[in-house]
Amino acid sequence: MAKAPPPSDGAGPPRPGRSPLQAVIYWTLVLGVWALIFVVAFFAVFSVDLPDTSKLYDVKRQPSISYLDRSGGLVAVRGSQFAPPVDLDKLPPYVPKAFVAIEDRWFYWHFGFNPWGIARSQFYDMTHRGGGPLRGGSTITQQLARNLFLTPNQTYRRKAQELILAIWLEAKFSKKQILELYLNRVYFGEGAYGIEAASQRYFGKPAAQLSLGESAMLAGLMKGPSRYSPMADTARSERRATTVLDEMVRIHAITPAERDAAFQQPIRVNPVLASQRAQYFTDWVDDQVRKLVGQPTEDLVVETTLDLPLQASAEQSVQAGVASAQAQGVKQAALISLDGEGRVRAYVGGVSYLQSQFDRATSARRQAGSSFKPFVYLTAMEAGRTPDTPVVDEPITIGTWTPRNYTGQYLGPITLEIALKESINTVAARLANEVGTSNVAATAHRLGIASPIQLDPSMALGAVEVSPMEMAQAYAPFSNGGVFAKGYGIERIRTASGRVLYDHNVGNDQRRAVIGQPALSYMIRMMRGVIQSGTGARANVKGYDLAGKTGTTSDYRDAWFIGYTGGFVTAVWVGKDDNTPMRKVTGGGAPAAIWHDYMTQALPRLKTEGIPGAEAPAPAEPTDAIGAIINGVNDLLHGDHEADPPPAQSRQTQEEAPH
Repeated sequence: MAKAPPPSDGAGPPRPGRSPLQAVIYWTLVLGVWALIFVVAFFAVFSVDLPDTSKLYDVKRQPSISYLDRSGGLVAVRGSQFAPPVDLDKLPPYVPKAFVAIEDRWFYWHFGFNPWGIARSQFYDMTHRGGGPLRGGSTITQQLARNLFLTPNQTYRRKAQELILAIWLEAKFSKKQILELYLNRVYFGEGAYGIEAASQRYFGKPAAQLSLGESAMLAGLMKGPSRYSPMADTARSERRATTVLDEMVRIHAITPAERDAAFQQPIRVNPVLASQRAQYFTDWVDDQVRKLVGQPTEDLVVETTLDLPLQASAEQSVQAGVASAQAQGVKQAALISLDGEGRVRAYVGGVSYLQSQFDRATSARRQAGSSFKPFVYLTAMEAGRTPDTPVVDEPITIGTWTPRNYTGQYLGPITLEIALKESINTVAARLANEVGTSNVAATAHRLGIASPIQLDPSMALGAVEVSPMEMAQAYAPFSNGGVFAKGYGIERIRTASGRVLYDHNVGNDQRRAVIGQPALSYMIRMMRGVIQSGTGARANVKGYDLAGKTGTTSDYRDAWFIGYTGGFVTAVWVGKDDNTPMRKVTGGGAPAAIWHDYMTQALPRLKTEGIPGAEAPAPAEPTDAIGAIINGVNDLLHGDHEADPPPAQSRQTQEEAPH
């Protein structure tokens, strides 16, 4: 009997399976369709607000700001620097090769983006979600798209638009044109846009004359123009250039022998840029320009108070003074000069701007030491005392604090004039306690100290943190007849066409009397003695009416000399950035030496008169030889009063001896 056929479900015979080739074709088409849908959607979403590409060749730059000194001499130019675009064919062949090697070694093979680079950056971004910037991976074409059309904000949307624009650039331009646009538009730091401007700014030569090493250094800037600038850190810049040269060897752009030859050829930074004066001052006033007139929309000219010849003398004196005191642990210094109106005539924020851009003239706050004592004595003079008021140098305890003189000895009955001249700690502490530390603080604030002043008894000996700028402007009333003089550096801001945007003399009259008579006359008399035969004798410049005060912290971390003549004051500080002690450096030592060297050059130029508001100075010493003998006797009698050993809890007691 025949077997019955299986029941039918009506679906017909089963279809044969796809062959492997058919499966590949099928899934390729499916994935292709979905990829096409994704690409269309991607472009639709991220092309909505793409920037206008019709202005591809328009150069947009930030306005430049030219800074002039008080006589019209050029101090510095800040802002963008552009130069005519260069033809790629006119550059040495290793110039573009350096940029390709370090920035995009697959430049000639990709179509605007590198999938592997994007994958690596995405992996990094997914595994480093700390809120920081996204990792790069951009090709040269993508970097050009960003520089031409987009903002530097590192977001996924900006990266997507960057990718779209890179593809557009690759479709529209040849690789040579893209690389040429890139080199002519990228930012190289120091205000330089484009390879030609960068070559002129850093090396003082056209880009067509760049050496292999110089080309590598410029290419190395792309990772971070400020961080790898030879102006910021020469050693770091050189290491980065070495990395570029090694990459050029790795992709066979140059031979190892050519790399080694580049190592043997020294790179010299443009001497105009490397030795440009008043960089700290320019930084200081540059920050103020935008506060005064807003963000510039056109080129500006800023007329400053700076005196370039004085500035040159100040920088030279600071460098020489620190070099001569290095054996004592002096590493840094700052100097500020103000005239009687508060105009900054010289401004040195450190020994070398190339080594450190930190400005110690206004940004640093260091203990004033005994340079703070004049505010104690002025408060006492205003309360009725005179230089001839008798006092006793003897042990004293105020609360739990017992100040001591550096020598551990006491002079017994003396006058206030002698006490200030010899910077006696016990007398200053007793005096501040008698007149009130709050009154002393009020006096210091009235004269120009802006920083907070603590009211513990130790403030009498300078346990107060201030900047050199504050000390200079607080001493200015002693030099100008008792008038407040806030330090400033900008006289006028105008456009390049001459339209005045700011004038210091319009609606900015802050001059007011802050020291009256006879207190002013008394203070000048006593502070003259500091220079003539006291702790500041080393600062004396024969033939000029000078006064001032030394200052040193008890542990030798800070040393000061602030001195003045008629209508001109200069403050000098020395120390270390890490706030560690120097080796017995006193205010009458290195700071007074720097002050003397600088003022010896400055005084003939200033042509100042005697200090106003004071009696005529005492007759000069008969001869320099006799003066030297007197100073030597002072050294033998008094030893070094520069500083007092500190209490365990703080740096409180200070001061100095004649040198």
